[in-house]
Amino acid sequence: MTDPCCSSPSTPSPRAGGSERGVALVIALLAMLLMTALGMALVLVSETESMIGANYRDSVEASYVADAGIERVMQDVLSIPEWNAILTSPDNIRAGVTSGFIDGTVTPTLADGRTINLTSATNMINCNKTSSCSDADMDANDGERQWSKNNPRFRLFAWGPVNDLNPTATINSPFYIAVWIADDGAENDDNPNEDGGPVSAAWAADGMDKNSGSGVLTLRAEAFGPGGAHRVIEATIARTDSTELERGYTGQRGQDEQNRRARKASVQNPGTSLGRSTMSSNGGLVSQ
Repeated sequence: MTDPCCSSPSTPSPRAGGSERGVALVIALLAMLLMTALGMALVLVSETESMIGANYRDSVEASYVADAGIERVMQDVLSIPEWNAILTSPDNIRAGVTSGFIDGTVTPTLADGRTINLTSATNMINCNKTSSCSDADMDANDGERQWSKNNPRFRLFAWGPVNDLNPTATINSPFYIAVWIADDGAENDDNPNEDGGPVSAAWAADGMDKNSGSGVLTLRAEAFGPGGAHRVIEATIARTDSTELERGYTGQRGQDEQNRRARKASVQNPGTSLGRSTMSSNGGLVSQ
């Protein structure tokens, strides 16, 4: 029989809620997981913002490059006395009918490793396919090319890396530029290989001389850059009575003025009062 005075104390029973040992570790792991998720989200947002900024930068640079191609080619076109020599050349690869800005290949490799085929690009412009275009293909009315037999037949006129655009300046750009040239679709002579012929009846009614179709060409510049950056600018240029060219960007002037000959209206004559332009009964502008 055990003596009550000398018995060992009994072991305390566990608490009803169980042991709380290890709870701090679980909380620490959850907090670490939450902080990791927040950190990954911040990294993703930062990378996305960087990509958006890079895409915007490439888009703006592509616009500048395409515009620079137009400016470069206009100077070359001005130096060619007979514009029909540009349009009637069978291959456009000979002295006197091309720009001085020509790369040594029509399948250049871009800075990011991509390769473009300018021959296929020419076919895409003329008939919306990469293979060779027949006369019927180029004369087809597909909405964008709506002048049938007067559809411009673009020829590659200038192409090369932007870094070679100006030999006297240092340019550091990954872009490549190509410029095509063609007759404008405003002429109704059914001959896209000749710069001349009457303009459409609608434009003649707007005050344009019916025999003033000669001396107007269409330029198309395309800029190719990294990451698929691509920009296209089309412009019409017209020979004036001076040594200058008039130009009109189709994107700025509107679709109804596409390939339309630029015309100057005097605003002020030196030494005289201010002039003004009014709308005539047939919709044309009359300078007074």
